[in-house]
Amino acid sequence: MRLIWVKVGGLWPVNTGGRIRSFHMLRELSRRHHVSLLTTHAPPDDPQALAAALPECEVVSVPWALAKQGSARFALALMGSWLSPLPVDLYKARVPALRRELSRRLDGEKVDLIVADFLLAAPNVGHSASPPTVLFAHNVEHVIWQRMREVERRGWRRALLGLESRKMRRYEARACERARLTIAVSDADRRLLAAAAPGARVRAVPTGVDVDYFAPDGVAEIPGRLVFTGSMDWYPNEDGIVHFIEDVLPRVRRAVPAATLTVVGRNPSARLRAAAAAAGVQVTGLVDDVRPHMADAAVYVVPLRIGGGTRLKIFEALSMAKAVVSTTVGAEGLPLAPGRHFLQADEPAAFAEAVTALLRDSARRRAIGAAGRRLVEERYSWSKVVDEFENRCGEVLGHAG
Repeated sequence: MRLIWVKVGGLWPVNTGGRIRSFHMLRELSRRHHVSLLTTHAPPDDPQALAAALPECEVVSVPWALAKQGSARFALALMGSWLSPLPVDLYKARVPALRRELSRRLDGEKVDLIVADFLLAAPNVGHSASPPTVLFAHNVEHVIWQRMREVERRGWRRALLGLESRKMRRYEARACERARLTIAVSDADRRLLAAAAPGARVRAVPTGVDVDYFAPDGVAEIPGRLVFTGSMDWYPNEDGIVHFIEDVLPRVRRAVPAATLTVVGRNPSARLRAAAAAAGVQVTGLVDDVRPHMADAAVYVVPLRIGGGTRLKIFEALSMAKAVVSTTVGAEGLPLAPGRHFLQADEPAAFAEAVTALLRDSARRRAIGAAGRRLVEERYSWSKVVDEFENRCGEVLGHAG
């Protein structure tokens, strides 16, 4: 199979959930098929390092930077999007050089399939009958915008977020209907996308994890240590951990005074740093390796209130045999049994109670961590996940495998 994979926003360094998922899928697929990656890069992305990390995949990267909120380019994109059916996130993700490179290749090469990686890629990919397009939907984007609106307290921002969520829903439905197949990352997302786009063909392929890289290493836990990992420049992560610091952690400390929290992830905002400093919380910023921070934690917390898709961070924690406490949103779409693979709680008091119970019960922590490790080993290594993805693509082309 000859496949062109289109990804806006780069893949290197592999330091976000979406990049992790796409990178491992591409690495495994390019061992089996002829795969060309068309992507973008901006500082500090390194397309040469990406190509070296994917030696069996052709990598073509064009320079492009996403317009940042508050910049003149963002203001122009926002105004342009008001006159367009595209929501602003997709309007500013149009990359003319990427579209030209894709068109050139389609004119001169035999291509069996195009994969639009994330909805952001869709404005840069046509939807002709040949070659067919597969939309790889890591999230249900309009749901993220709806949830952002629900937790927003300022009226003017609520109105803007409501407008963007409606535009996103309309575009997302059209993109799913135009694609030959949409691949969601969970059954929950599959149902949401199918409901929004009744004419679309939507299938689910689960998330995976590198079970060799994220593995228990025998490091002793630090009593009372909590950890959260994630890209801190993704708003749902910032919202969730600030909420945890302000509304949950004080309750935990009343029961377990020695409880500490480490927040690991790139680009923490001034808001997060201020909340952390006031609460005596460690914020590391970007680290080369998250595993040491996860290894010495007694409990891994996922206090997300906003989100879509599935959280790779939970699979990584389970793969390291960590006891996890997550909100319903945080664990959404993952094939986990609450009480067996993790503890689930939503309200601050219930979340604090779950964390406290685990901090006080080492045997239960070990049992939950061991159950999670068994689950990901047996079912969710990347090679097994890519088998399913490959089979779905084969169905589009009229054959299996």
